Amino acid sequence: LAELLEAIQNEPADGYMEIQPGNWARISSELRNQLKQLRDAVHTNRGSLQMDATAAPMIEELVETQIDLKASKAWRTCLARLKKSKNLRPDPPESFQGTLRDYQLEGYRWLRRLAEWGVGGCLADDMGLGKTIQTLAVLIDRAKTGPALVIAPTSVGFNWIRETERFAPDLKPHAYRDTERASFLPKVQEGDVIICSYGLALRDAAALAKVAWGTLVLDEAQFVKNSRAKTSRAIQSIPAQWKLALTGTPVENHLGELWSLFRNVCPGLFGPWEHFRKEFAAPIEKRNDAQRRQALSRIIQPFILRRTKSDVLTELPARTETNLYVDLSKKERRRYDEMRLAALGELDEVVGAPDTKDQRFRILAMLTRLRQLACHVGLVDPTWEDDSAKLDLLVETLEELREEGHHALVFSQFTQHLAKIRDALDARKITYEYLDGSTPVKERQRRVDRFQEGQTDVFLISLKAGGTGLNLTAADYVIHMDPWWNPAVEDQATDRAHRIGQHRPVMVYRIITRGTIEEEILKLHAGKRDLVAGVMEGTEAAGRLSTDELVSLIRAHAAG
Repeated sequence: LAELLEAIQNEPADGYMEIQPGNWARISSELRNQLKQLRDAVHTNRGSLQMDATAAPMIEELVETQIDLKASKAWRTCLARLKKSKNLRPDPPESFQGTLRDYQLEGYRWLRRLAEWGVGGCLADDMGLGKTIQTLAVLIDRAKTGPALVIAPTSVGFNWIRETERFAPDLKPHAYRDTERASFLPKVQEGDVIICSYGLALRDAAALAKVAWGTLVLDEAQFVKNSRAKTSRAIQSIPAQWKLALTGTPVENHLGELWSLFRNVCPGLFGPWEHFRKEFAAPIEKRNDAQRRQALSRIIQPFILRRTKSDVLTELPARTETNLYVDLSKKERRRYDEMRLAALGELDEVVGAPDTKDQRFRILAMLTRLRQLACHVGLVDPTWEDDSAKLDLLVETLEELREEGHHALVFSQFTQHLAKIRDALDARKITYEYLDGSTPVKERQRRVDRFQEGQTDVFLISLKAGGTGLNLTAADYVIHMDPWWNPAVEDQATDRAHRIGQHRPVMVYRIITRGTIEEEILKLHAGKRDLVAGVMEGTEAAGRLSTDELVSLIRAHAAG
């Protein structure tokens, strides 16, 4: 088989393939196509051919075409599990306290089939489509396989506790951080759901690995997108009978993130990184190889389920996006142009630097200064006492919204910028809640509850700390103060308001400063929005924002 799969790389002439020097075999076009698909699903390690349960569908197809297959008992069992899983259409467990929408029922059944088959997967529904409750229904079914471990960002952990208590009362949720960890873990049992942060999972990986977990769930699984990070490697070491990833953004910047995610939940799917890089990442990202793109899409299709809100929530109110443009004052423009020209001059020196890491760091520092100046000169110069055109427009907008009875979320990537906004809102007596990475978990929930109850007009949120895991449907306006070149992050933040439970149309504003780096960043959005669709559907896929692209970004702007 190994020789056959190696030979299949070369298109055979007249249906014949040279298996070994001088030895030819006639292969039908149907079998040839099946072997090509199988080749993408197997991996070579130290000269031997390797495949796991994820290759079972291809093997099953070969068996159905009357190929004589000699396989071990384990493979026969795997094929039997695959066949059984295909016919599985379970209803939610009786103890589940809720009603699944049609697409959620489909998702629940898909998860159950994966678990029956014995392979991990990724539920990649848009934010706000109820990935948590679909998973909870499965956790009830799997309670007898052992305790469940849910690893999630700290900001999301409290939501898991509440949702488990609400929808799955037969399960016993525990916030791992609130337990006596050393004495607690040996006592966990069937029906327990342990909610653990990524930080604690890294710290206690060895102890967590000693528990016989029935299920491991990675929520906001983009946290393990960097395969070289300690957290990702630590979580890989925690065994479980079945693993599942939940994320609305399975790919944000490059295909290495997809490999890392599945390395955690279904390591046999892609095999070693070098294999994946050679067969998929390099051809797709560097050569725009359409055949490799289609092959990757075909491979991941059984293991990833993605639905967008526009696909399944016809009753969800409309979401409208618009850019509000603002001009810098003369003093702001003078300061900005000074930095723009300085960046252009510094760029030539930086590009010639031999240390590529230092080069990228300095380029990103330049971009950050330009982005901050586009928001508020005071973010770069603490002595600045004049106004900010962007901040003035925000305050005017928020005052209008308050008078009309609207509530708004305001996101910024710079906590210093949020501090300036807080001062401005205090001066205008506009009530607000505030959340960044330093906000304690329990206090976060209190602030969310106050906003949801209508006690305050605005919620100021750090994009990094509050872009995921919050339900803020009391807001019908979302304002992004500073654009980022990957709009997937902005989309996740917007989904705090535009999600199940929202009954009003949602308006999304981006406040953009004319004649600044922000306009160049917006030009990147279309390509980056295609990234997830490209991987999911086999269409065009954007690559990583390289150092050269960062340089081009500054040159295009600074020269203009």
